Amino acid sequence: MTSEDKIPSACGLLEFTREQTTFPIGNIRVGGQPGVRPTVLIGTIFYHKHDISIDSDKGTFDADEAEKRIRLQEDYSARTGNPCMLDVVGATPEALQKHLEFVASVTDMPLLIDGTTADVRIAGLDYVKQAGLADRVVYNSIQPEVTDAELTAIQDAGVKSAVLLTYYLLDFTAKGRVQSVRELLPRIEQTGLENLIVDTCVLDLATLGQACSAMVDIKNEFGLPVGGGVHNAVAVWKGLKAKMGAQAEKPCIASVCAASAAMGADFLLYGPIEDAPYVFPAVAMVDTALSQVIMERGGQPEPDHPRFRIG
Repeated sequence: MTSEDKIPSACGLLEFTREQTTFPIGNIRVGGQPGVRPTVLIGTIFYHKHDISIDSDKGTFDADEAEKRIRLQEDYSARTGNPCMLDVVGATPEALQKHLEFVASVTDMPLLIDGTTADVRIAGLDYVKQAGLADRVVYNSIQPEVTDAELTAIQDAGVKSAVLLTYYLLDFTAKGRVQSVRELLPRIEQTGLENLIVDTCVLDLATLGQACSAMVDIKNEFGLPVGGGVHNAVAVWKGLKAKMGAQAEKPCIASVCAASAAMGADFLLYGPIEDAPYVFPAVAMVDTALSQVIMERGGQPEPDHPRFRIG
């Protein structure tokens, strides 16, 4: 864990009162001052009804196509300078273990363990422990109702990184999301987790605003990296295709990611990995725009920042 030097913010909205923390996860770093470190982009693979899946319960899939999708994200990451991670989903313990084994064999990017239930995720942890992958995986996710058994499994696996999901039913507001972090942190301190990134929970268009507001508040209070599955705002928008046309979907996905980056998101789960060609350029554009004001205020973007690649 490292803390950023106090660098002037890109705009009034992004002037944080707390020093911003950067975490190393595998071969990338996440968190810090927008405009200095680029937004980390995370595509999802083996999601529900993914066209590369053959049997989602057994974890069988088209390996050639899966690798092509992974290479697509890697390609756009190299083009833009935006680091990437892979959200690996499994519907059953068997499926998640097979998916993790395959993905770890074809890429060195960090991997998120994303199972449909705690039992599935814990099975993913078992594989990670056996395979020696603890340093490059992120547990996705720890929620306010997390059990002690789940936290113990994370500790036993030696995993040091996790997503905190602020799905806080006691108060599902921007302030409630911040409160959920306050309540979760003392429980997590005993697990050995060192790298905590906060998903401020986007469920639809209405909650997107709450989530972005919470991102700013959490960076202010805790200095932790923030972001989330902002693509959900588009994925559940029932009237989008019916009222706007099918052609509107991809621009909206790119827009919701770009807008969240402009609000200070450090990482974004942008949805299906196939959307990398739309999301990476849009977010790289915003990162580059923020970098200019950082430079005018005496800061300096990192050498691999999109500013130096997309022009």
